[in-house]
Amino acid sequence: MSRRKIALAFVCLFLGVFCWGALRIYRLLVPDQHGAKVTHFTIKSKYLGRSIGEIAVAPKGGSAGRPLLVLLHGHNSDPSSYLTKYWFDALAAQGDRAPDLLLVNGGYYSYYHNRRGARWGDYVMKEVIPDGIARLKADGTRIAIGGISMGGFGSLLFGLQNPGYFCAVGGHSPAMWKYGGETPLGAFDDAEDFARVDVMAMAKRSRTPFGSSKVWIDVGTADSFYKYDKQLALGLRRDRQQVTYHFWPGGHGGTYWSRHIAQYMKFYANALAHC
Repeated sequence: MSRRKIALAFVCLFLGVFCWGALRIYRLLVPDQHGAKVTHFTIKSKYLGRSIGEIAVAPKGGSAGRPLLVLLHGHNSDPSSYLTKYWFDALAAQGDRAPDLLLVNGGYYSYYHNRRGARWGDYVMKEVIPDGIARLKADGTRIAIGGISMGGFGSLLFGLQNPGYFCAVGGHSPAMWKYGGETPLGAFDDAEDFARVDVMAMAKRSRTPFGSSKVWIDVGTADSFYKYDKQLALGLRRDRQQVTYHFWPGGHGGTYWSRHIAQYMKFYANALAHC
C-alpha cells in the first residue's frame, strides 16, 4: 500500500511539473497582450520595388495621440520577434505613458540602409514611419527608434543621419564594426557601401552627433560586439552627447535581451514623455 502511495505521489509530482512547464511555454508562445491591439499590414514600397509586411501595436486604451516607438529587428529575424511576453508586459507597465509600437520589416540582411537594388533607409523614413503615424493616429512630433543587433545598427544610423529628429535612439547590442573587412558577407555591398554608413566614423565627425536625441546603448560583456559598442558609448559621452549606456553580463541573444526589455521600454517612455 505504501508503495502505491509513493508511486501515486511521484505521478502527481510529474503531472504538476509537466503542467507548470506547459503553462510557461504556452504563455511564452501565446503571450498576454494586456489589451493591446496588434495589426498586420502591407506596404507597397517603391524604394524596395515590392510589397512588404509590417506590424503596428496599439496599447490598451487606443493608439490616437500617443507617441510612437519604432522598433527594428535583428538579422535573420522579422518584426514578429517583438511580439513576446516581455515586450507586452513592458508596454503595459507604462500605463498611460505607453507608446504606440511600429515594428518595421528589415528583411534578413538589409542593415536598414540604402544599398544596391533596395533603398532600405528611404523605405523606413519616407514610407513606413509616415504610414505608421497615419495608421495609428500617433503623435508624429514624438518619435523614438530602437533596435536589437542589426536593428541597433539601423536605429543608430537613422539617428546620426537625422540628428534631433527622434526623441530617443536606442541600440541594444548593436552590430558594430570599425573596419569594413570585419563585416559579415552580405551585410554591405562593398567597402564603399560600408564607408557611407560607418556608424563608428559618423559618430566622431561632430560634437553631439545625434543632436538633441537621447541615446541608449547596452551590450553584454560576453558579446562579440562588446568592444566596439563600448568604444562608441564612451566616445559619445566624451562628446557630450546625451547617452545612457550599460555593459551588463551576458551574450548576444534572447536570454540577455529579455532580462532588460522592461528597462528599454522605461527609457523610451521617459524620453517620449519629456520630448
